Amino acid sequence: MKKVFAIIALMGVFTFGMTQSVYAQDEVDSAATEQVDSAAVDTAAAAPVVDEAPVATVEEAGMYKQLKTKFIEGDAFWMALVAIALVFGLAFCIERIIYLTLSDVNVKKMIEGVESKVLSGDIDGAKDIVRNTRGPIASIYYQGLSRINDGIDSVEKSAVAYGAVQASNLEKGCSWITLFIGMAPSLGFLGTVVGMVQAFDDIQKAGDISPTVVAGGMKVALLTTLFGIVVALVLQVFYNYVLSKIESLTALMEDSTISLLDICTKYHVKKG
Repeated sequence: MKKVFAIIALMGVFTFGMTQSVYAQDEVDSAATEQVDSAAVDTAAAAPVVDEAPVATVEEAGMYKQLKTKFIEGDAFWMALVAIALVFGLAFCIERIIYLTLSDVNVKKMIEGVESKVLSGDIDGAKDIVRNTRGPIASIYYQGLSRINDGIDSVEKSAVAYGAVQASNLEKGCSWITLFIGMAPSLGFLGTVVGMVQAFDDIQKAGDISPTVVAGGMKVALLTTLFGIVVALVLQVFYNYVLSKIESLTALMEDSTISLLDICTKYHVKKG
């Protein structure tokens, strides 16, 4: 899981770097286009005027390009911090989702196989079934089956203790997700404060409070806040999904533990 998280984080940082490079290339291309257009205008001014039918040109900027433009307009430094919070927050979310998805197996089939093996007296065969099954429930069953001959109380204590360990493993990394959920809007608000200070500095330098003077600082303030809130909302959706998966697996672990105790009780009754 740590390798998965590292790969996702590196991919996010690489994607962000590629976005910045593409935007820089767009600026170079735009500057070159403006120079060519300016030369064309000068040439057209010197040439005789010829009546031509107007040609309608429509430029539709894609959503990705608009988002990239607004990202840069919001001050690259502060927006980069918000983007980093998004990348690492999503990395932790995806890592948890992958781990929890792999932990969710066909428990009913496993329990039926274990019960048939235990009631037939084949404890080693039951252990092989849970050993070849991934997930926390299989691990709890293995610990319980290892102490099945020590009595029901020993099995119950082992299952409860190991179940607590597995439950804590399910929640591993969730604190980092909540950290980035809180950091994203905080960084956005910090950029807002910086933008407002910049706006007032521009007013002080110009000695005027006209909209054109304060527009730059206000744009930084509003865009950083907007992106910070959007990032927090996106991470919150993923975080709630992770919590729902954890709650579902925890409830399944409790039900499966009860089934394990029932199997052990039947085994001892049949044995006795």
